Amino acid sequence: MPRLRGRPALPALLCSTLLLLPARAEEAATLALPQIDVAGPPGGRGSLTVPSVAEERRILNQTVGSVAFVDAESFQNRYANTLRDVLKDTPGVYVQERYGQELRLSVRGSGVARGFHLRGLELLQDGIPLNLADGSGDFYQIDPLALRAVEVYKGGNALAFGATTLGGAVNFVTPTAYTALAPNILRIDGGSFNTVRENFQVSRISGPVDVLLNGTLTNSDGYRLHEAQATRNFNANLGYQLAPGVETRFYAGVYLTDQKLPGTLGLLDALNNPRLASPSALSGNQSRKVETERIANRTSFVLDVGKLDVDSWAIHKSLYHPIFQVIDQDGWTYGVAPHWAGTFEVGGFRNETLLGLRAYAGQNSALQFVNVAGQRGAQTRNTLQSASNLEAYGENRFWFLPEVALMTGAKLFSANRTYSDKGGLPGNLGTQFADRTYEGVNPKLGLLWQPLPELQVFGDVTRSRDVPDFSDLVQSTNLTNTTFVPLQAQRAWTLEAGTRGRIDRLSFDVTLYRSEIRDELINFSTNAALGIPAATFNAPRTRHQGVEAAVAVELAHDLTGAGDSLTLAQIWTHNDFRFVNDPQFGNGQIAGIPRDVLRTTLSYARGPLAVAPALDWVPQGAFADHANTLRVPGYALLGVQASYAFDPGVTLFVDARNLTDARYISDLSAVTNAALLGRAGTQVFYPGNGRSVFAGLRGTF
Repeated sequence: MPRLRGRPALPALLCSTLLLLPARAEEAATLALPQIDVAGPPGGRGSLTVPSVAEERRILNQTVGSVAFVDAESFQNRYANTLRDVLKDTPGVYVQERYGQELRLSVRGSGVARGFHLRGLELLQDGIPLNLADGSGDFYQIDPLALRAVEVYKGGNALAFGATTLGGAVNFVTPTAYTALAPNILRIDGGSFNTVRENFQVSRISGPVDVLLNGTLTNSDGYRLHEAQATRNFNANLGYQLAPGVETRFYAGVYLTDQKLPGTLGLLDALNNPRLASPSALSGNQSRKVETERIANRTSFVLDVGKLDVDSWAIHKSLYHPIFQVIDQDGWTYGVAPHWAGTFEVGGFRNETLLGLRAYAGQNSALQFVNVAGQRGAQTRNTLQSASNLEAYGENRFWFLPEVALMTGAKLFSANRTYSDKGGLPGNLGTQFADRTYEGVNPKLGLLWQPLPELQVFGDVTRSRDVPDFSDLVQSTNLTNTTFVPLQAQRAWTLEAGTRGRIDRLSFDVTLYRSEIRDELINFSTNAALGIPAATFNAPRTRHQGVEAAVAVELAHDLTGAGDSLTLAQIWTHNDFRFVNDPQFGNGQIAGIPRDVLRTTLSYARGPLAVAPALDWVPQGAFADHANTLRVPGYALLGVQASYAFDPGVTLFVDARNLTDARYISDLSAVTNAALLGRAGTQVFYPGNGRSVFAGLRGTF
């Protein structure tokens, strides 16, 4: 096990803070904040460890900053296979499919140029981290059919979880027996690309015990050659009320993924022959096989003032990943995170405080072999990657007027990254040992004004720091050698202002933000044809700014006198990510993400029937290179979703996508200068899926 590292004063300060909290577990009187939406969907009353969906929404809307809430009920009756299907209606969240379950997930340009997995955004399940200890993460263990809600905390607004990266955090909330939509759920769906998926969910409550089991099996050939996938996801939780005001809940999960990789293509092939797989993907039989097991616990105590939650978790991940070489890794991540939240009066004014700490670490055995048609050849690398983190954070909202709150907060952290190459292999010329510790303080200051129960205005300024993960720090110099690059942590100040609420038939959520960034971690593909992972460098100065807007208006109701409704919704995410006086790229745009992403839906509902055509429009595609010499074309995609609920508890749904069979680029891996690299050097494009239709049947009882 790796040793947790940090300054002795930090854990001592945190422990002393927690010891000062009242320890008697009694029900505390709390003052309810004004809220935007108190009406919750079906899902029960919640419990001490996991509140009801309505209460989760209320807590999220207390945030002084830009946040979003997605009720899983909104995507139950459609084909929700990836996180794009879950988050595509969330402003400010850029999510695009690459292949299978692999996608790009970015908030405010987090990991803007990274062409694989995730950086700069923390993923949590039930408030407990899913990322590895070095901060890296992927999406394979998140099952949309095992969710009850999704909470998006953009940028520094994720301080409530202890996260202070540029992108923030996304919390995936799974149901309990108290919050489940039904005690029993059975579902089967499928369609294009020979896709078949089965899902079950069973939940029960017996006295002080509640239990829920959820499982999903998915098989699909995929749109492209060499894209077949098979996934097996299992989630369970067991809650027990130990005493009045004390509850514990255990979580367990097993996630198995076998995904063939189609690779990237040149621009012409991606647009004209999108079903092709890259030659290197075929010759190397490239794939990604992941076995992940997760266990976690939350134990909650009601105190004289507020509530104390103590989280702990352990994640085991085994990865077999033949790409340019066979990546063979096996590792553990584990941690503990107590956090307390309470409401009390200060001088007769309402005050809300949150305090927490997180101590987590991980160790990963990272081996590499020559790729012989997807099998291990000669070993080329034998390394050990260790990461440890100590964090303390706090946030306070002081309501100095009944409708105005001053928010202050900060996070202190110490993060260590240790790399050890055990060597002894022929041709091993890389770094043998490296050790780097990153430390800092991330403050936050903001104001929240709530003049009406359903209207909020906010503004805040936050500081973020993104610590490099091992994909950044350990870079391939050629097919056999790697070296440890001592990158700086990415630092940014972000200013945001926005409003959210509802006025009569109009609902809205609009935020403007600007981030001034130092040493941004920027990726670029070093050899696209061979599939060597991207290199990373620190850009001296960059700027991210944009608009995150969602507006919906009920155009009409009772059109036929039957209680029906017609609603128009518009999502607009404007991205302006650029270098600032860069010695190589000047003030050009950072490659990877288009400037404008729009989604328009027109929803009609009448009793058991719901129909929603949608238009996804990208007016101008993203630049493929940081020199801005190559831009992909824009596109427009037309789709429609429809569902009909039969009595009792049976729903049939259809989801048709890209009805015009448009050819477009879904995502890409950035390069430095496409004009200098030629055709072979710019095989960095992922073609989007063609026309597809999915249908399913869901039963609840």
